[in-house]
Amino acid sequence: MITLVLTYRNRDLRIVKKCFDSLAEQSVKNFRVFLVDYGSEASFAILLVELVNTFPFIQLISCPVQGQLWNKCRAINIALTQATSPYFLVGDIDMLFRRDFIEEMNQLKSLKETVYFKVGFLSQKESEKQLAFHNYVSNHFSTEEATGITLYPTDLLKNINGYDEFYHCWGAEDSDVHIRLRNAGHEVRFYDKTVLLLHQWHPKEYRSKSSSNPFHSKLERINHSYMQSTDITKRIKVNLISEWGKIALASDYQKLLNEPDYTIEIQSIDVKVTALLAQLKNFESEFVRVVIKEVSLQEKVKQRLKKSLGKKKPQLLEYGRHQ
Repeated sequence: MITLVLTYRNRDLRIVKKCFDSLAEQSVKNFRVFLVDYGSEASFAILLVELVNTFPFIQLISCPVQGQLWNKCRAINIALTQATSPYFLVGDIDMLFRRDFIEEMNQLKSLKETVYFKVGFLSQKESEKQLAFHNYVSNHFSTEEATGITLYPTDLLKNINGYDEFYHCWGAEDSDVHIRLRNAGHEVRFYDKTVLLLHQWHPKEYRSKSSSNPFHSKLERINHSYMQSTDITKRIKVNLISEWGKIALASDYQKLLNEPDYTIEIQSIDVKVTALLAQLKNFESEFVRVVIKEVSLQEKVKQRLKKSLGKKKPQLLEYGRHQ
């Protein structure tokens, strides 16, 4: 038995349906699917529920984390904590699965190794077609550096505390797991004998200036630097100081509709932000609204003048919607 996890936020439901259809058409049915909706807007979430209801083999887990940064690792871990099958497959909501994909997984699964897969990438025009899997023409293929789609022994992944929930947005979270498994002496193998998966094209809307979703422009570089530290320190277990795979409660987020207990306004100056972050440790079960305001032009000019005169000045922080 294999448990497959798919993670989702605000994705085009036409793409999602094609993914689900490819799973419904699998030649063998000994698998289950967890779909974790991590913070979709209501307009997407409602329609997603309607779609999932037409696929009885999919179990939907909804996390009401709208407004938070995307955290694929936590979404995966939520499903991992509930998985009871011997094998756990991390998939992608944008994939088309070849009809014998699960059948092949049953042949490849092993408690002694982790396997990840070569993927064919479709162009926008090709993705819009309705074809049998073998009739699609891939634009290019992934290499062994692309570590996203992976079949794990479930207990092994649980023993290293799953995916590292430090990672937010995109980049390096999959490779981090592979590094930690190798650090533990476990074999991780790239399967490229044949293409079992096709990636449907989609726009990277989260990078768009028109997107209202939270996005940090430097996180991908931070993620990769963090991953390098994992490799250097031969890290195996992560998420050691917090409960991993914890699902957000809707009742907690309901509190955000109320008026805050406190509203704190500060300027985007390093000492003020550092002091506020330290002060937040003293709050417990209280609703605090924090407003960080951009430093005024007058203050910026003043600080530049101080710098030119060699005087001490506070460090101003970058400010912007996506920062």
